[in-house]
Amino acid sequence: MRKITILLIGFTFILGACKKETKQVKQPKKKASKALSYAEEELENAIIYEANIRQYSEKGTFDEFTKNIPELKKLGVKIIWLMPIFPISETNRKATGDKFAHEFPEEERKRYLGSYYAVSDFKKINPEFGTIEDFRKLIKTAHDNEMFVILDWVPNHTGWDHGWLQSNPDFYTKNDKGEITDPLNEDGTSKGWNDVADLNYENPELRKTMIHDMLYWIENENIDGFRCDVAGSVPTSFWEEAIPQIRAKKNVFMLAEAWEPELLQGNLFDMGYGWDRHHTMNHIAKDEKSVEEWDITFNKDAERYEEDDILMTFITNHDENSWNGTIQERMGEASELFTVLSYVAPGMPLIYSGQEYGLKHRLKFFEKDQISHEKGKEWEVLKKLGKLKTDNIALHGGKKAASYSRLTSNDNVLIFKRKNKDKELIFIGNLSSEPTKQVLKLDMQYTDFFHQQIIDKTTKEIELGAWEYKVLIN
Repeated sequence: MRKITILLIGFTFILGACKKETKQVKQPKKKASKALSYAEEELENAIIYEANIRQYSEKGTFDEFTKNIPELKKLGVKIIWLMPIFPISETNRKATGDKFAHEFPEEERKRYLGSYYAVSDFKKINPEFGTIEDFRKLIKTAHDNEMFVILDWVPNHTGWDHGWLQSNPDFYTKNDKGEITDPLNEDGTSKGWNDVADLNYENPELRKTMIHDMLYWIENENIDGFRCDVAGSVPTSFWEEAIPQIRAKKNVFMLAEAWEPELLQGNLFDMGYGWDRHHTMNHIAKDEKSVEEWDITFNKDAERYEEDDILMTFITNHDENSWNGTIQERMGEASELFTVLSYVAPGMPLIYSGQEYGLKHRLKFFEKDQISHEKGKEWEVLKKLGKLKTDNIALHGGKKAASYSRLTSNDNVLIFKRKNKDKELIFIGNLSSEPTKQVLKLDMQYTDFFHQQIIDKTTKEIELGAWEYKVLIN
């Protein structure tokens, strides 16, 4: 009996020791978001994706978009640009046409969600999209997939029920009667953005507060930069104040919705809009202009921008799709050629929500709408282009971009070479609706990237159908 008692005491002691030891074992911490550090090298082969959260899915939420981030990675996307995620003003909320929501019967008003760019609070989340926790999950998922996330920032104006209108009315532009105005043209006429109130950057307190609100998202939510709406309408002196302060906290990526070269100088914006190239592609697609117009536009850009300036190349975005037409409406049979050109020309290509699925309609801007998620030809083309842009250093388009050399061609044919170290890429495109023939003078063997055919020095001439193109790689 004594032996049994001793054994029981010993067993109890061992169990107690085990329990004690178990308590000391540390549980693994919940996996945190990767601390990505943006570097200039990341821009060389980057593709940017504009996410229209409202229209991306049936529910129009952060969570629904977050589920598809791994799919975007298959397209080579490196930067996700979120259209404004902030609460939208109720006062003067835009509806269909030139009307406001309050002009409709009460039962109809809820369908009019207003413009993303009529912000009522720069430090809150639009409940239409979800919660701050949902937003953080989106950021974490993007970072875990090695993508950066930038916010669409609206520095030029606010919605009419932003708190500043009550607390800081001197933050706003006023007319001779002392009334706060909507944004005006240089001649004093309205721009037509009457759902927003214009901000006055002559006020130093506004500048300080705006920078404070931008830093909030850097310091608290770990975002990776900003796309700044109508950046050219805000004084350059403000950006000279703001961007260094932001970069002192984190090395961020800055995209200006602007073409002004001074905004890309020094340590200001990394990238601007290639608006002239975009308009030129639209004109050529409609047979209103020829290859000569591309050369004029490209040479103009080469003269006014510095070598390390980056231009975003695009065939659509939220404004173009909603107000000027779908890719098919504007470019027709030339759509695929100009999609390819937007990738292989110097700069950073943009994919707008739905473009990867062949979006066939103009998305409503002030109401709920939805893109399709049916993968077709457009998805496959963008997937191939994503791999080409990601893997081939001859397509580097950042601050150390691959060279661009225009090669001799027929009047309707655009031929240029991109080169970086020992890698070369040649684009050949018939920028017209008429078939043509083109003499080739190649000094080495190339592979037709899309058709995997060999083209070498023995190939003296090729036939090109209407809007046909070839991408040759060595």
